[in-house]
Amino acid sequence: MKLPIDTSGMTFMAAAEARPVTDFETRVQRADENGELLFNLQVVALDPDGAQIITVKVAGDPQVAQGAMLALEGLVAMPWSMNDRSGVAFRASAVKIVGVAGGSPNGKPSEKAAA
Repeated sequence: MKLPIDTSGMTFMAAAEARPVTDFETRVQRADENGELLFNLQVVALDPDGAQIITVKVAGDPQVAQGAMLALEGLVAMPWSMNDRSGVAFRASAVKIVGVAGGSPNGKPSEKAAA
């Protein structure tokens, strides 16, 4: 079951660059049903009650730098359970850069920040 998440009133920031989703057994990067490679993106989700770090799966490399402010389109939560474990997986249909915390508006670290 996919549960849509209302992201209005929320702010998202990339906590790290995206990493490929790999198959546990074969160590080959996984792809979605359209053949597009999957990536995990660690995101800080902020709302009026606080912050939470979540991992969001997305098709295609979102090419965002740490600190990029993001818009997550089509964000859904998918509860799961396996044996004695359970949790929630997150998936977004698209990730868009809307700025950078203390940096340039294009999602890449500014040259001043690197100096």
